Amino acid sequence: MESEEFRRHGHQIVDWIADYFDNVEQYAVKSKVAPGEINNKLPQSAPNQGEPFEQIMADFNQIIMPGISHWQHPGWFAYFPANNSPASVLAEMLTASLGVQGMIWDTSPAATELEETVMQWLRQMIGLPDTFTGVIQDTASTATLCALLSAREKTTGFAVNQKGFTQTLRVYTSSQTHSSIEKGVKIAGFGKENLVFIDTDAQYGLIPSALENAIEEDIKNGLIPCCVVGALGTTSSMAMDPVDEIADICAKYNAWFHIDAAFAGTAAIVPELRDFMKGAEKADSFVFNPHKWMLTNFDCSAYFVRDPLLLQQTFSILPEYLKTSATNQVNNYRDWGIPLGRRFRALKLWFVIRNYGVEGIRQMIKKHLELANIFANWLKNDGAFEILAPVNLSLVCFRYIGKGISEDGLNEINKDLLEKINLSGDVYLTHTILSGKYCLRLSVGQRTTEEKHIRNVFELLKENTR
Repeated sequence: MESEEFRRHGHQIVDWIADYFDNVEQYAVKSKVAPGEINNKLPQSAPNQGEPFEQIMADFNQIIMPGISHWQHPGWFAYFPANNSPASVLAEMLTASLGVQGMIWDTSPAATELEETVMQWLRQMIGLPDTFTGVIQDTASTATLCALLSAREKTTGFAVNQKGFTQTLRVYTSSQTHSSIEKGVKIAGFGKENLVFIDTDAQYGLIPSALENAIEEDIKNGLIPCCVVGALGTTSSMAMDPVDEIADICAKYNAWFHIDAAFAGTAAIVPELRDFMKGAEKADSFVFNPHKWMLTNFDCSAYFVRDPLLLQQTFSILPEYLKTSATNQVNNYRDWGIPLGRRFRALKLWFVIRNYGVEGIRQMIKKHLELANIFANWLKNDGAFEILAPVNLSLVCFRYIGKGISEDGLNEINKDLLEKINLSGDVYLTHTILSGKYCLRLSVGQRTTEEKHIRNVFELLKENTR
């Protein structure tokens, strides 16, 4: 593709993106294609000759777009937000154009030094003390794996890196935390049987006394407490673990304390919402995702550690071809995580923070919390619905209750209700199970969501439960 052709098609794609932002609400939120439908429309082998760009774009619109579920739709209330913004998209275009591979400082000094700066900004924005140092990972799952590996090496004096496991190390978390904890435990070699699930209270937060009892029981049996993973905003219900108490228990037993605040961490940008963060300053590591609720397109995960040297020692390998004269003067982020190669993720974060400002981001968060509470109040005042978990931040977990219906019956009714609502194409909700009860989740976090969109959800609920 020559420069002039690239310029012409580039303008067309920017126009397409702008039109998409303007018209995304016209699409069905959740794709309605059947399994295999997209694949059946695609050739089963690659073309031998290059094809016109116009044809590629036509196939994109006709084949690919029908199979897209629209996370940027204002009626997206499923799972968690993964919002973007015009500033983030434009920065991503620059990132792709530069093609930076930011594994070490020498491969692009600006990539490293901008990351240092924006991570300092983020640390200040969410209220973590300057005893923490940040690095961008791709996802919270990767950040959690980094925490587990660091905990493993700290506990064993880096012996596992050298010799493999010779002791049984234990990891503790609640049954409400993210599935990436179990995956990380398996990848890091602890073994699934050494992941200990701790009971939760009525609000689905981890019970500190149950954690301490489990640790003491393990010690009696010759097992070694290694790491505790706490959640600020569990996946199912946005439950908040009492991290202040958990941190003290971890300090008592010399266990690493990692906090997963993937979704909820963004809320700490609003100072008056930071109560849930009390004790986070005592953690060994902390992660939240700007690519969820902070207007920065996927992927961009902010991982903070109190001991960056320990993180580097866990991962550092220095082959001859990566040695440079600047090695001892700079951060080489290849030593701060799992992959050698690193995308220039700091650029889009920089664009977003500068374009919106801290106050602009705060206003978006406050609006989403207000919408969630408005919706929760509608449910409470209606009488036909039950809220099944505390409304923490912007997530509402609820179900239809009816009258004189068994628990099994209610579960089936609410499952059917969810399917009917999502068939409308206007909104997309997902579900979870809390205390054996099937419940619907409304997660508010899309940047374009307004009160009319949550009103639409409520009207669909009423229409389908009459």
